[in-house]
Amino acid sequence: MAAGGNIKIGIIGGSGLDDPDILEGRTERYVDTPFGKPSDALIVGKIKDVECVLLARHGRHHTIMPTNVNYRANIWALRAEGCTHVLATTACGSLREEIQPGDIIILDQFIDRTTKRHQTFYDGCPTSPQGVCHIPMAVPFCPHTGQVLVGVAQTLGVKCHPKGTMITIEGPRFSSRAESLMYQQWGADVINMTTVPEVVLAKEAGLCYASIAMATDYDCWRENTEAVCVDNVLKTMKENANKASTILLTAIPQICQMKWETTLKSMSTMVQSSVMLPKPLR
Repeated sequence: MAAGGNIKIGIIGGSGLDDPDILEGRTERYVDTPFGKPSDALIVGKIKDVECVLLARHGRHHTIMPTNVNYRANIWALRAEGCTHVLATTACGSLREEIQPGDIIILDQFIDRTTKRHQTFYDGCPTSPQGVCHIPMAVPFCPHTGQVLVGVAQTLGVKCHPKGTMITIEGPRFSSRAESLMYQQWGADVINMTTVPEVVLAKEAGLCYASIAMATDYDCWRENTEAVCVDNVLKTMKENANKASTILLTAIPQICQMKWETTLKSMSTMVQSSVMLPKPLR
């Protein structure tokens, strides 16, 4: 694959970070998948001549709560559309003093506290891929894509933390203070409700997945600071959403100019070797 050849970027927009105006010449496409319908229409267009597909994670009117997002349909639809990469944006709470509201974090690890979500395409259903997939998750996010995002953020002068561990809770409620303090002790840096299972499914799909997280608050662990609430989250997002958009607009052309053949082949091989097919009956 030559530099830029056959590269298509899926963009999953989180809360307040799903503005379709970043795409040129956009059209909408409603699709179905073996796992049901995605959260909304796929918005197909270009960013500086790079083919992109935008999908609002919670629907364009934010009608889908985190647990009810059809993560499998979302990832499946992007892959079926020909995407090789997924750049996800997400709002999150900070569990560290040094990660301030408005900061950007390029995630490299996660801790899963969800309990009600489908985390694999290989679920034994007739319309699903055959077998059981034990996908390795030591390196959940694509480090090569993440490095591009970090470099772009630094060039733009955006305050960016080059790595971070996201703890994903079930939601839709926010954490208790005891939970927030516990998550700190576990080594989590930020907290949200959507990274898992999205990153897991992207890995199963063989996609280069990276996440741009924006801290909107200090969750509720910090003394003498107002605990997280929707009003403050929305206020911080409105003031800082342009940071994520600017990073995307700058990073996507750079990603397209890189050579990805080895990375994509390696990911595909990993998925194939992770699937245990059923043994034939004798």
